Amino acid sequence: MDAAWEEIAAVGYDQATMGSVAARAGTNKAALYRRWPNRTELLTAAIDRRVVHLDAPPADTGSLRADAIAVLETMLHRCQAIAIIPDPMGELAAYVRRQAAGEAFDQMERAFSRAAQRGDFPNGALHPMVLRLPVDVLYSELALANGASRRQVADIVDHLLVPLTQR
Repeated sequence: MDAAWEEIAAVGYDQATMGSVAARAGTNKAALYRRWPNRTELLTAAIDRRVVHLDAPPADTGSLRADAIAVLETMLHRCQAIAIIPDPMGELAAYVRRQAAGEAFDQMERAFSRAAQRGDFPNGALHPMVLRLPVDVLYSELALANGASRRQVADIVDHLLVPLTQR
């Protein structure tokens, strides 16, 4: 796994091969193929081992704002972990962003559900697009602007999400 990660960092996801990872690990391709059926699964496993996930339930802070910021900051951190990759707009970066966004949607859904149970929404249920909006905006910043910051995360929550939940 370390060799796969190092190979990705050295040559990029698109150029890493089973042969180059095997050489870096001091083994042969057959040993790798016994565990991973193809290059994509090997490289994905190496990435998943190194990059933080949003698997754990989001913290229940008692505030939708704080919960949303925590979810988006974890998504941001996950996407920033691939900064060592030579091609931030390539296949690997897109994979990590998509996976992080999917996990963030799940976490945001939990945070919204808790907020609804607390009665945080003055006018009842929110439109599902409101739930997606913070993750979609951060995803766009990461994919199109090639980066984002913690300040932008707070701005997304404070200037988009919070006003929409108070209507």
